[in-house]
Formats: sequence, C-alpha cells, structure tokens
Amino acid sequence: MAHFRLEFAPLPHHQKTKGETVVKFRKKPVVIEAFQWTGDTKQTEDPEWIVEAIRNGDVSFIDCCTPKMKLVIRTLEGNMVAKPGDWIIRGVKGELYPCKPDIFEATYEGVEPV
Repeated sequence: MAHFRLEFAPLPHHQKTKGETVVKFRKKPVVIEAFQWTGDTKQTEDPEWIVEAIRNGDVSFIDCCTPKMKLVIRTLEGNMVAKPGDWIIRGVKGELYPCKPDIFEATYEGVEPV
C-alpha cells in the first residue's frame, strides 16, 4: 500500500489560536445564474436550464400543486429541498442548488448583462 505525505505551502492571513491554524478565505468573484422560485402560477418564466433539469429528472416536486409544494434538487451531496421564495442557483460547473433568500442577498449582487 502506498503512503503519501501532503505538504501545504503557507497561506497568507493565517492566525494561530489554541494550537490550531485558522485560515481566512474570500470567494472568487464568479458569475452565477439564478432565479427566485415562487412555487405557484405566478412563476411566469423559468430559465431553460431548470426546465431541462426537470425533464431529465435532476429536479422534481413534492406535494405538487398544493400549498406545501417543494422543489427537490439532486446534487452531488444528495437531495436538497427548496421552498417557495428560495433562489435556485446554477453554479459555475452547471450544478444546481437552492439558497435561502437571506443568504442569497448577503452573498450575491446583480451584474450587468453582457
């Protein structure tokens, strides 16, 4: 059995606290696509990528056409559930995942169309 030893170069902005190294990171500025899912008939336009994900089974519904309706998104980490009002994000590699409105607002800002 082969054994590997990993060595990491020191990273900037690290601090030692009680024998641990805490490293701070900043997200890279990437552009994602997203829409806010309403879960009702007021949802007039859906991006083509969510329609395609529904067609191929990566996105499905629970309690369809009821006030308790939820969106189920199959991800690499398992199924994630979105409730009406959540943002559905298409990441940089085409992955889909839900995001709560308060987290979305704190993390993302609009960009000008290209």
